[in-house]
Amino acid sequence: MPAPAEGSLRDLQTRFAAHIRDPDANPAPGDVEDRRMAIYRELFFNNIQGFIAGNFPVLRKLYSRQDWLALVRDFYARHQSHTPMFPELPREFLQFMESERGDHAGDPPFALELAHYEWAELALYMDENDIDDVPADPAGDLLDGRPVASPVAWLLSYQYPVHRIRPDFQPTEAPASPTYLVVYRRRNDRVRFMELNAVSARLLHLIQSEPGLTGRQYLERIAGELGQPAEQLLDGGSNILDDLARREVLLGTRPES
Repeated sequence: MPAPAEGSLRDLQTRFAAHIRDPDANPAPGDVEDRRMAIYRELFFNNIQGFIAGNFPVLRKLYSRQDWLALVRDFYARHQSHTPMFPELPREFLQFMESERGDHAGDPPFALELAHYEWAELALYMDENDIDDVPADPAGDLLDGRPVASPVAWLLSYQYPVHRIRPDFQPTEAPASPTYLVVYRRRNDRVRFMELNAVSARLLHLIQSEPGLTGRQYLERIAGELGQPAEQLLDGGSNILDDLARREVLLGTRPES
């Protein structure tokens, strides 16, 4: 796209927007009073900063006010958003953290993972999938029937225990084992999370990624992967299936035609 002609309305708008996004690098249009520009600078930035802080509350608490404002200013100045929809702003901020932020001495080592975890809660709340659109028999036998996973249950894996991070718990190194979480939305639209162990995470992953087997077949497969007799996993695995169903992570079993 060609540059706007100097002095045109489009040129004024371009310089106006560039200054508001990054006033240190872009001078304000000369024919606009700085007192008026200051109002726009503060209004736009404060709206963005407040919205991001509200959607990433734990991440916000880990920074001093000065460092937090610098982080948001970095996002505000450099990131080119791909949507005008305000509810998509948290996704844009996450993309900035993933691809553009880079290494900063003041950022915790788990900052990106924590941002993803906090974004997932909002994204799942807004997800348009509906539990009631998925055929399932809630009274089905989860062990001998074919379990059906909720479309609004996301299995997540992190290096850090992001669900436990707070100002007085900030690990400096990742634990030896990853953290497995399922974040899910119930029929009452409340978003919840559950920590999983390696076996329950593998079980849910198989149900979601390879639907159509029985609960028993999934557990037998996991037992083979672990080199254990299937009988050792069946009792505990049946309890895991029942617990996931109580939480509406599993919706029941596939109806038989």
